[in-house]
Amino acid sequence: MLTSLFTGISGLNANGLALSVIGDNIANANTVGFKASRANFGDILSQTLGGASAMQVGRGTMIIDIQKMFTQGTLETTSNPLDLAIEGDGFFVVRQLNGPTYYTRAGQFRLDKEGYVVDPNGYRLQAYQMDATGSVTGEIGDVYLAGLMSDPSATNKISMQMNLDSRDDIPSAPWTPPSGTNLPASNTYNFSTAITIYDSQGNPHLVYTYFRKIAQNTWEAHVVYNDSATGTNYVEVDFDSSTTGVQPITLSFNTDGALSDVYVTTPHVPPNPNFTPTASLNFSSWGVTSPQNVNLSFSNSTQYGSPNAVVFQTQNGYSSGNLIAVTVDQDGVVSGVFTNGQVKKVAQVVLAKFVAAHNLTKVGNNLYLESYGSGGPTYGAPGTVGVGKVYANSLESSNVDLAEEFIRMIAAQRAYQANVRVITTTDNMLNELMNIIR
Repeated sequence: MLTSLFTGISGLNANGLALSVIGDNIANANTVGFKASRANFGDILSQTLGGASAMQVGRGTMIIDIQKMFTQGTLETTSNPLDLAIEGDGFFVVRQLNGPTYYTRAGQFRLDKEGYVVDPNGYRLQAYQMDATGSVTGEIGDVYLAGLMSDPSATNKISMQMNLDSRDDIPSAPWTPPSGTNLPASNTYNFSTAITIYDSQGNPHLVYTYFRKIAQNTWEAHVVYNDSATGTNYVEVDFDSSTTGVQPITLSFNTDGALSDVYVTTPHVPPNPNFTPTASLNFSSWGVTSPQNVNLSFSNSTQYGSPNAVVFQTQNGYSSGNLIAVTVDQDGVVSGVFTNGQVKKVAQVVLAKFVAAHNLTKVGNNLYLESYGSGGPTYGAPGTVGVGKVYANSLESSNVDLAEEFIRMIAAQRAYQANVRVITTTDNMLNELMNIIR
């Protein structure tokens, strides 16, 4: 009879521990990336009675396992671009400086004072490093964003799509090339446009193009720029240095207004409207030692009976730029957005996957450590090797189901009360036994 007391006590202990697990789940209902746990019960068998058939008497219950439930939590949208959430399997990898490597589902990342991407504990997010071309190197390290700059790129192509007014007359004054501080006289051309280009150091330069009608359906394009960093010295670009004088670009149009040929000095046979003359610009006074060759494209330009206009023009150079924003795509690629409009890939977030993730060791602060039971991690980029994708401006909420936890709490409470009844009933029976001698 005394054994029933110990059976009841085992029930009290087990259900009390189960209630602690439930309480921990409920307490963390709003913890980002938290994974609920479940107390698994097992019976205790300590006595076998002999006889024709074996009779076994249980001696109560015990908690045989507290299982972590790695089901997906709901993704919540945030305003922080470094808030990351995983949809699917996997863990973010964070490293303590001069310490161990941890794993977490909580993606509340931010920049520290040194420019590293860290979690709330100050541990650095790990990612595949990228080279200058934006290709993954395979090396895993910290994500460092401080001091990032976008290098300048020299312009080597200018594209212009113009409409030149077919109704214009040929200017009465001859073409007057620029001289020193003087640009061409306005009565020597029909229309002009300007575009900013960049040298190899990122210095901006205005380049002017003057269009002059020289015959029916034929125009000249004269390109002018300033080759002095200390003052103004306008010069015209010579597109054929092998001939006498400065040679401009010639544009010929068909009778229907379509561009038929672009050439320097002599027309093409057959006509080539997609020819791109090369301008050699000298920016040595800016400290740029090599001449800068720039191709000019006039493709799709027209000569219609409508006002002179720039339909479209662009160039492919840009100045240096400072970091103004950070983005992360679903593949975990961290990119910097710069003031010069460029986007540069910096790193790719790495995710870790475990065969037995439920055996990871919880160390608090939403962190896990690898254990013998979990096995070693398999690293991969988001969307590969069975790991999920990463979403920026998002956080994974706790996967605690409060309704389910309340039901378990009621069940644990009732089981606890029932085990108390076992103990009190056994106590009453022992009292009756003691009263036999009276």
